Amino acid sequence: MVLPVIRYGSPLLRRKSIGFNGPEEIKTLSGDMSETLKRYEGIGLAAPQVSLLKNIFIIDTNPLADKGVVSVEKVIVNPEIVDYGSDNSYYTEGCLSIPEIFEDILRPEKIEVRYRDENFDLHKEILDGILARIFQHEYDHLNGVLFIDRLYPLKRKLIQSRLKGIF
Repeated sequence: MVLPVIRYGSPLLRRKSIGFNGPEEIKTLSGDMSETLKRYEGIGLAAPQVSLLKNIFIIDTNPLADKGVVSVEKVIVNPEIVDYGSDNSYYTEGCLSIPEIFEDILRPEKIEVRYRDENFDLHKEILDGILARIFQHEYDHLNGVLFIDRLYPLKRKLIQSRLKGIF
């Protein structure tokens, strides 16, 4: 089932999510979130974006296949970023909850992560490139942080009128 994606201005996007204690509801929720992500042609979707304050997000790089990105579809439950690499880079990010706004965001290029999948199996990985970028963006959502919060104050002020038009 396709879920409604909430937009910038909703207080839910600023709240911290809570973790899962076991695999209850994960498969149904992750299926609905994957369907929603495909419908909106995004590459990542966190539960707070569909009005659920749970520690889960979906990554799907299939929309980037024409740019040479390897196809990856993951369900990420109760994620943690264990370590951040020392090299940072800018990349243009957007968000389904902040439509039509795209900005260059500075993030670490490599991260070490720990998370559970839809079966609640534990995974430890080192991610880099676009996967590290998507993971960090969606992880921020679980903590009530939006990509625009990572902009320099002057740049954020410059887009303020466009942000007001969203909600």
